[in-house]
Amino acid sequence: MALLEVRDVDAGYGAGPNILRGLSLKVEAGKSYCIIGPNGAGKSTLLKVISGLLPTRAGEVTFRGVPFNGARPDQVLAAGICFVPQEQAVFPEMSVRENLVMGGYLVKDRGLIKTRMDRVFELFPILAQRASLDAGKLSGGQQQMLTLGRALMIDPDILMLDEPSLGLAPQVADQIFATIRELEDLGITIVMVEQNAIRGLQLADWGVVLDLGIVRFEGPADTILEDQRIRELYLGKAVDAGDAP
Repeated sequence: MALLEVRDVDAGYGAGPNILRGLSLKVEAGKSYCIIGPNGAGKSTLLKVISGLLPTRAGEVTFRGVPFNGARPDQVLAAGICFVPQEQAVFPEMSVRENLVMGGYLVKDRGLIKTRMDRVFELFPILAQRASLDAGKLSGGQQQMLTLGRALMIDPDILMLDEPSLGLAPQVADQIFATIRELEDLGITIVMVEQNAIRGLQLADWGVVLDLGIVRFEGPADTILEDQRIRELYLGKAVDAGDAP
């Protein structure tokens, strides 16, 4: 049984048309997934549906075999699915340490909070150095590290990342990708939407190509990277750039 399954889901915003149109996807425990596709394909919409931020109009989302349709975002989070959106939504007037404590607000054991915070500081030493600094004074890259660290405070089973490298300098993006790799090694299931499709697929076990709200292709990430048709349709000029990391 898949850890997470999306079956025949339709979803959209307000009175508008469906963005997702009968979309189905299975997520296996311990694997990493990179979702790519053109703008408007429904990538971010899919993550919002899974996280409870957007209701389904049809179809079903299950987690560990239990239907999750209609679950509130806090219920999804408590179950072990954490969504990190594009926006670096830190609490700017709270310190780095306080932001991490807020990330673990569902955790009642103070010792466990400290243990998890120590792990975040090991992954991101710069956050340890700036633990007392207001989060709003961090650089953009450091704020992205903080949003990732805050997500880890609940020790999620599935970590969903929407464009984790968006707007970051190349060297900072490299660090974020390296951290995601470490999280994979810790056994966290990763579901990532990434605008740098080449880098995202190089990092992932499984690739998923969305277009017009449905899954057009899926398979091992390296197979998708080697598929000339997919490269021409969805990876664009990154191929001509030599696939440089």
